[in-house]
Amino acid sequence: MLLPFALNTAAAPLPFHASRSLRVDTLRGVAILSVLVLHFTLAFGLLKSPLGDLLGKPLLGVLTLRGNYGVTLFFVISGFLITRQVLQRDGGLANIDLRRFYVERASRILPPLLLALAVIVLLGWVGGLPYFGSDQRGPPLPAQRWLIALASVLGFWHNLLMQQEGWGYFHYCLNVYWSLSVEEAFYLLFPLLCRLLKRPQWIALAAVALLVLGPVYRTLHPGNDIDFLYAYPACFDAIAAGVLCALASQRWRLPARWAAPVRWLAVAGMVAVWSQSFMAHPGWTFSALLGCTAIWLWASRGPQPVVVGWRGRLDSLLTPLRWLGRHSYELYLFHVLVLAGLLQFFQRDTLQPVQRLPLLAVFLLLSVLLASGVSRWVGEPALRFLRARWTVRAAARSRQSGAVA
Repeated sequence: MLLPFALNTAAAPLPFHASRSLRVDTLRGVAILSVLVLHFTLAFGLLKSPLGDLLGKPLLGVLTLRGNYGVTLFFVISGFLITRQVLQRDGGLANIDLRRFYVERASRILPPLLLALAVIVLLGWVGGLPYFGSDQRGPPLPAQRWLIALASVLGFWHNLLMQQEGWGYFHYCLNVYWSLSVEEAFYLLFPLLCRLLKRPQWIALAAVALLVLGPVYRTLHPGNDIDFLYAYPACFDAIAAGVLCALASQRWRLPARWAAPVRWLAVAGMVAVWSQSFMAHPGWTFSALLGCTAIWLWASRGPQPVVVGWRGRLDSLLTPLRWLGRHSYELYLFHVLVLAGLLQFFQRDTLQPVQRLPLLAVFLLLSVLLASGVSRWVGEPALRFLRARWTVRAAARSRQSGAVA
């Protein structure tokens, strides 16, 4: 769910926000907002609030309990952007620079993640605060449990550990990091697959196989929420859809006059799927959503034109969503720390209905401020430093190879 940033070994690293797509940032903003609202709703509830009285339970559920659909959007976007980046920068998937790819991913992922884990350990293990050190109010979990959980987050198998042990095994703050394991596994395996299969046709065939596997697996596991939502086979089809979309868009360009209508049709499809619960149609809901998302990405290629007048004013209303999209990784990592902090003072059973919406606003504001600070003072400086250092070393290796030759 992490936007790649191109790196030119012959020049200084690109700015952190270079080459971003406003449309993609908007969709990522929708995705991360759905995740934030879901986790707040699970922690504090919104049905017993003025919003619940106004919208009613069915519509409120559609607006607040579809965060896993947002994760699917992230997976499709990730597969699309990573593949497109490799195609544009390396000239083909078979030419992928493994060292540069892994350095770029590590420099983006690890600094904010290590900071988040350090804070969780400090407040949970050392400080003994509930919800930081356990899955519920009670004594902190033993040191061995901490080491296993942290190793699973850093080792790409946190979702597998959840499948094996269930919810009660975990620290509250670490539960949400299952999707990062899926992303990390993709980052680890995709370059190797490109080098192994080489030809785009074979890579596309592997992606098609994952597209078929996903709905079959979900159909066979409808009674287990963790398997149904978190297993690799249940998630890789969304990433595969993004990979296929990038490969297809390289060969087939949508005529400009059709781009907007196709995007709106794709949005209508996403809204229709979003209105359905996950379990209503286990075999096709996620597949339909990832298909609509891939079509939307295909139709969103190219520069976004500058709009003026009333359209420009409407477009400016999307600025907050785009900000959320640009900072979606930091929001993903740190919003759960805000929730854990709020749970030290507020409990769902004792929270008054009139308090829930103000508390939601406080949660969103604190999450935005924390994510902004982490991005500005940790993520961006570390990203630039690590990639600049790698660029210097790569240039030195290139000069040394030239001198030897």
